[in-house]
Amino acid sequence: MEGADDRDDLLDWEAVYLRLPMQNHTWNATEWEFSSWNVTVVPNATWWEASAPFDSPAALVRAAAKAIVLGLLILATVVGNVFVIAAILLERHLRSAANNLILSLAVADLLVACLVMPLGAVYEVAQRWTLGPELCDMWTSGDVLCCTASILHLVAIALDRYWAVTNIDYIHARTARRVGLMIACVWIVSFFVCIAPLLGWKDPDWNRRVSEDLRCVVSQDVGYQIFATASSFYVPVLVILILYWRIYQTARKRIRRRRGATARGGVGPPPAPAGGALVAAGGSGGIAAAVVAVIGRPLPTISETTTTGFTNVSSNNTSPEKQSSANGLEADPPTTGYGAVAAAYYPTLVRRKPKEAADSKRERKAAKTLAIITGAFVACWLPFFVLAILVPSCDCEVSPVLTSLSLWLGYFNSTLNPVIYTVFSPEFRHAFQRLLCGRRVRRRRAPP
Repeated sequence: MEGADDRDDLLDWEAVYLRLPMQNHTWNATEWEFSSWNVTVVPNATWWEASAPFDSPAALVRAAAKAIVLGLLILATVVGNVFVIAAILLERHLRSAANNLILSLAVADLLVACLVMPLGAVYEVAQRWTLGPELCDMWTSGDVLCCTASILHLVAIALDRYWAVTNIDYIHARTARRVGLMIACVWIVSFFVCIAPLLGWKDPDWNRRVSEDLRCVVSQDVGYQIFATASSFYVPVLVILILYWRIYQTARKRIRRRRGATARGGVGPPPAPAGGALVAAGGSGGIAAAVVAVIGRPLPTISETTTTGFTNVSSNNTSPEKQSSANGLEADPPTTGYGAVAAAYYPTLVRRKPKEAADSKRERKAAKTLAIITGAFVACWLPFFVLAILVPSCDCEVSPVLTSLSLWLGYFNSTLNPVIYTVFSPEFRHAFQRLLCGRRVRRRRAPP
């Protein structure tokens, strides 16, 4: 019978280490050279349930499908942002101070794709965190750092466009050093937001949640969540909405001002440029500055033999291509910069109705573009930040599915950014074509 007793002891110890479901069983372990202690094995333990998420074929299929979808999302995010970075670094005409903001945004989104999303995908598929509290701390801090930097870059880009439209001297003052200072401020603020939990600003249940519940989330301390969500989203989204609304108002005002001048026969001085060097790129007075800033493409300019509106000449000798690129989104070069002469001296040749239709179309396009830029950002991040401030404040239980969807919808913004901030630029589109097809693809230029 001694052999049977040994086998029973072995089974008991296997149950302890493997957490096998069995009857409640308590015994004294005095056969080994340890001090006497009691061990209790409880069936259906939480650990056992958490350690076996794929307990059925259906669960395994769901996990595999989830892994494939998240893997494709990560791949798309990496490819999109790598293309933006490569285009700016390899294409000389895209190397401008304003495009440095786009470059830094792409770097932040690439870090989200390479450092944050992969661990998030592992956590999402496994439905538990088994990598320990230290790595959880690093992952959540990196998440906050990169995502906050991505969002704050959108604020910096909006601010840069607003200044380019409203400040006639900004184009000349926009230097690589000034833009670099803006980028540094973005990363410094992001660092301060992410470092607080590492310095101890955590809720009391953080260690228990990671070690026992196997859940890895950022600090749920109410004070920290208010600070982090306000710094990372609520204040930035308010600033972005205000800036783009002002840009749209400026564009609409200038388009309507031009429409009024056209209705009067085109007589009178052309509108004063409010965008500095940007005006020559667009060819419609101050309207060009606003619309180039919004959609990354200039208004149609007038050839020397066409009389459909005003075209102001820039106050400096910068080429039109570089002038339009100063705003961060490249535009096709204009055909000429001297169409205002013909329009001013031959007002009867101005075609009024087509011009009004073109102005209305241009106004709608500006509104549509701004709606895409702001709408995509708000739609991606609003659900996550609503839950982020709601859950710790009211101690609510939120569906894990809803929590996961809101988190990955926010990550999806890093996939959309390289599309949104380059798709309206012909120069970026042509650069992508050259990266894909080689140098055989040349930039299309309007005929002289």
